[in-house]
Amino acid sequence: MGSAGVSLASAWAQTAPVPTAVIGVGNRGYHLLLGVLEEPQAKVAALCDIKPDRLDKAATAAAKQEAKTYTEWRQIIERKDIQAVFIATPPHLHAEMAIAAIRAGKHVYCEKPLGVTASQVRELWKAGRSAKVVFVTGQQLRSMTTYIEAVRKIHDGALGELLWIKAQRHASADLPHDGSSADWYFDVNKSGGYLIEQSVHNLDLCNWIVGAHPVKAAGFGATARYKNDPPGRTIFDCGTLSFEYPNGIKMSFTQNVFHPRGMPGANQYVYVYGSKGAVDLMAGNLFYPLGREGKPEPFVEKRQEAPHAHVSAFYRAILEGGSNPADLKVGVTAALTSILGHEAMVRQAVVKWDDLGVDVS
Repeated sequence: MGSAGVSLASAWAQTAPVPTAVIGVGNRGYHLLLGVLEEPQAKVAALCDIKPDRLDKAATAAAKQEAKTYTEWRQIIERKDIQAVFIATPPHLHAEMAIAAIRAGKHVYCEKPLGVTASQVRELWKAGRSAKVVFVTGQQLRSMTTYIEAVRKIHDGALGELLWIKAQRHASADLPHDGSSADWYFDVNKSGGYLIEQSVHNLDLCNWIVGAHPVKAAGFGATARYKNDPPGRTIFDCGTLSFEYPNGIKMSFTQNVFHPRGMPGANQYVYVYGSKGAVDLMAGNLFYPLGREGKPEPFVEKRQEAPHAHVSAFYRAILEGGSNPADLKVGVTAALTSILGHEAMVRQAVVKWDDLGVDVS
């Protein structure tokens, strides 16, 4: 899972502060905005959202930087002075907006997933794979020092030969049906559902661990508890999946949104099994050696994570040619992994990676 996608833009000889726009300032976009505001190498020049309350809140936060506000995102793309764009809109808009920004020569930080269909992701990959701009995908786990160190140790053989992965992403409740994102989240054509919109983080972590993407998937999805709730709902509320990787490693993944609070078992975990033992990567960060006498021990030292490390990495890549923690190839592969799983659940059949029709080699 390398950085062979979009090249870095150190040759642009850009200087700070980088004029920046944030398109979509809802829950996630507002959090990103706060990161940009804390970044000394950035200046918020423009904000965009179609919801007045969100736009007003963001404009208030960025008042000292006198950012201009918009309700039409294309007007931001047309501005020649804006050099970097954050995209944090509903997922079905990500690819279209990112492609427009790339073609306008702007650096792009695009929230995950990069698309909700293979065709959307394919068009973005075609547009961006050779572009001379920095492209960072919002797979922010890749900027967390704990995971960076843990994955490095796994790749260095701390678990021995990788054998199997068991992972899950469970939640105690559905997304609020009267929340600010309810107008798009429960439409599978706009969000992709829980697997594509949220579990893409967990699946990307598994890809990172293995160092490859799956070659096929099989599984079942259902709406078990929230049947037609809210009315017109088209996303699953649970699912079970099996993935197979090219080196024979298997992964079992489950998700649901009705895991009771306080019930034993972490709501999110990634268990990585190897010939020397296993590690509880997300919940406990403990290594369990094989054998009856083995005792669990910390796998890596836990550190206080910087809340906006991923945003800072974006600007370092722009201004210094710094390493890109989650380039276009990482984002495309993560999105396609979640789409692969979703297609397997919808079709109730084995779906091969090649069936998606996107060559990320």
